[in-house]
Amino acid sequence: MIRIRFQACKPPIVAGALAALALAACSPSAPKPADAPKADDSAEAGYVGPPVVESVQRANGGLILSGHGAPEADVRLRSPAGETLSGRTDREGRWSLTVPNMEGVRLFGLSTTRAGRTVQAEGYVMVAEGGDVALLRAGAGAKRLASGSSSPRILTIDVDREGGAVVSGVAAPDAGLNVRVDRVTRGGGRTDDEGRFFISLTAALAPGGHDIQVAGEGGETAVSVVTSPPQPLVTGPVRAERTPQGWRVDWMTPGGGVQTTLLIGGPR
Repeated sequence: MIRIRFQACKPPIVAGALAALALAACSPSAPKPADAPKADDSAEAGYVGPPVVESVQRANGGLILSGHGAPEADVRLRSPAGETLSGRTDREGRWSLTVPNMEGVRLFGLSTTRAGRTVQAEGYVMVAEGGDVALLRAGAGAKRLASGSSSPRILTIDVDREGGAVVSGVAAPDAGLNVRVDRVTRGGGRTDDEGRFFISLTAALAPGGHDIQVAGEGGETAVSVVTSPPQPLVTGPVRAERTPQGWRVDWMTPGGGVQTTLLIGGPR
């Protein structure tokens, strides 16, 4: 079993069209961190945190997604096509739902409902054929269900129509990292406490082939990708195709734009 936590929304980390769409993907029911009630008065304030996905397990031709949300609440995964999977959280807020393994890539909205109040999770849960699961976030890098790594590993690259891009992955916790595109430094940052990094590039990623390298504490890694602006979606809210590097997913953001997420490699 692979375990990782999808956390609540954070402010946009890139400029341009991606940043403008970031807040639209966040749940209107989830306050900003500064406004979150304290633990001892959360019940009085009525605050209910958004549900999160924490793990995925492959079993019996499907994927068992598990996580937590409001205790003793109805939990639901629903796709734009109407596919719905429902369950209920236990007294501690834990839940699990089995998603059948199907061809291609599907997007689901995740929500919990308790006492008539529905709370939507951040972003969209992406489930790909073969068991790849990620949280797609408008205006930010995707969070992929993946195990940790002591050395840098690129997991996803997100690109908007203007070429604004975010390189995301895992490395050692609190590691300092730099990103180079075609041997030119284009950004830097540090991993969080869980070893995740989301580094926005300082210059637009032009269409075409690029060598992208992440290096710093713990080592370095590099991938070669081919990018192109996401095209309008005409047959639904998501379009996916396999590339030599992994899945390319063009998807509609809550603000009506289109964002491209490149998943590097197969399920981790």
